[in-house]
Amino acid sequence: MKKELEDTQVALEASHKVIAGLTEICLSMSKKIERMKVKKQKVRANHVECHQKFQARIHEAEDSMQAQHLIIEALVDEKDSLLQTIQGLQEANNAPAPFDGDWEEEPEEEEIEDIPLGEGEIDDE
Repeated sequence: MKKELEDTQVALEASHKVIAGLTEICLSMSKKIERMKVKKQKVRANHVECHQKFQARIHEAEDSMQAQHLIIEALVDEKDSLLQTIQGLQEANNAPAPFDGDWEEEPEEEEIEDIPLGEGEIDDE
C-alpha cells in the first residue's frame, strides 16, 4: 500500500509538472497571439494609409491631366484664332495663304557606292 501511495505521489508530481509545462506553453502562445494581433492591426493600418496616399496621388494626377487637357484646348483655340488672324491679314494685303502646301522638297541624298568589305571588316547591316 505504501508502494502504491509513493507511485501515486510520483505520478501526481509528474502530472503537476506536465500541467505547469502546458500552462507555460499556453501563456507563451497567448502572448505570441496578442503580438500577432497587434502586428496585424499595424499592417492593416499601414495598408489603409498607403491606400489613402495612393488614392490621393491618383486624384492629383487626374486633376493635373484635366488641367493639362484644358490648357491644350485653350492653346488649340488660340492657334486657330491666330491662324484666322493671319489669314485675314494676308487676305487684306493680297498675300498668299500660309501653309498652302508649297513646301520645298528636301534634296535627294547622293547615293553612296557600295564598297566591298575586305577580310576582317565588320558588316553592320
